Amino acid sequence: MEENLNDKLFNKKEVGWNKIDTREKEAIFSFSNGYINFLNKSKTEREAVQTAKQIAESNGFKDVSTFTSLKSGDKVYFINREKSMYLAIIGTEKLENGIQIVGAHIDSPRLDLKPNPLYEDGGFAYFKTHYYGGIKKYQWTTIPLSIHGVIVKANGEKITVNIGEDENDPIFTITDLLPHLAQDQMEKKLKNGIDGEDLNVLLGSIPYEDEKASEKIKLNILNIINQKYNIKEADFLSSELEIVPAFKARSLGFDASMVAAYGQDDRVCAYTSLAAMMALENVKTTAVCILSDKEEIGSMGNTGMESHMFDYFISELLNKTGENRPNLLDKVFCFSKMLSADVDAGFDPIYASVSDKTNAAFLGRGIGLNKYTGARGKSGASDANAEYVAWVRNVLEKNDIRYQISELGKVDVGGGGTIAYILANKGVDVIDCGVPVLSMHAPYEVTSKFDIYSAYKTYKAFWEE
Repeated sequence: MEENLNDKLFNKKEVGWNKIDTREKEAIFSFSNGYINFLNKSKTEREAVQTAKQIAESNGFKDVSTFTSLKSGDKVYFINREKSMYLAIIGTEKLENGIQIVGAHIDSPRLDLKPNPLYEDGGFAYFKTHYYGGIKKYQWTTIPLSIHGVIVKANGEKITVNIGEDENDPIFTITDLLPHLAQDQMEKKLKNGIDGEDLNVLLGSIPYEDEKASEKIKLNILNIINQKYNIKEADFLSSELEIVPAFKARSLGFDASMVAAYGQDDRVCAYTSLAAMMALENVKTTAVCILSDKEEIGSMGNTGMESHMFDYFISELLNKTGENRPNLLDKVFCFSKMLSADVDAGFDPIYASVSDKTNAAFLGRGIGLNKYTGARGKSGASDANAEYVAWVRNVLEKNDIRYQISELGKVDVGGGGTIAYILANKGVDVIDCGVPVLSMHAPYEVTSKFDIYSAYKTYKAFWEE
């Protein structure tokens, strides 16, 4: 009798792998293979947009600018400066009655090159960097690194750079001090063990064969780059070059149950939401997918969610469906729903002290929802209304999707934020809803394939509701 009452009343938190059959397990692994392939092609926000565009167009999506009018069933996208992207499928209901949004971000912590990056010292050539987003600086030393991005000349010519991913490419690294001489370094606090100014990327050591030349190693590197890309040192001034780990995304564990990769915050939610939109047919409520930039540094700038570019996209949909009138955009947002598709901190038993175990997200137990994020006293949080949480729960439960509602660590330990508050400020009902991650913001992050597939099913069910 007591056991039955437990089953009836307790909120049981069980490993999702225990509740699936062989067919679903095969679907999970197959889907994860596609995700791994996406990660290996999309290590920067520009590359993620390019890959997403290819996926979208192969599934019938077209640039919204090519439409003079829109009708139910039309599939459109808008690319903002090659670094963020919005997609939509027009529903049978008027946009005026609200839209359903899943919003992820495609930027990840990394190292950016400084405007004047190249220098020579002590027999080596280096690139100076400026780290982007919240990183543990020591994690970026002594690992293989690659260079991605664009160089734009003053005449407008754009050159795409991707060095270090192909097996025939060289890789780069940032050196660290040997333990034998690191006595003073190891007395420092962990966060100060490596200074930001010391995150300099090692490029080469062969001098240019010209006795009259100065800085011969720097010159040799510039000559190599010039021969490959036809650029001069001044062209770095108008470049966006990112240093990212050269690691490949791989299956992790003897059972291959997890994915290890750079950039899973937040490309795991970006890929699963994009894949879910590609699987939609006809929708009642217009479905919108956001792949945003700059979340890791506060969503500022004209490719971040703080800009008005998303408002512009929705206004274009209103214009081309023939609905628009003064102040209608505000009404659309006030009647809309959103899943802020961003990752959650997965419970790590090695570092259990930072988590409230009863309110933590566990890998392998399904999609993670955060009613609120923020720090300490919910500072900076978007706190979802109970009514909306219940609505989302209903969608998940009737579609038999495993989920967990959690917090981002213990109350006074720290915290974090997402793009949720930005859409909430517009009047949208929002809850954070993403995949739990181990080693978040590290050069190699870990997720569960079960949770990845749960995210895909969640976003698809949300849009189909």
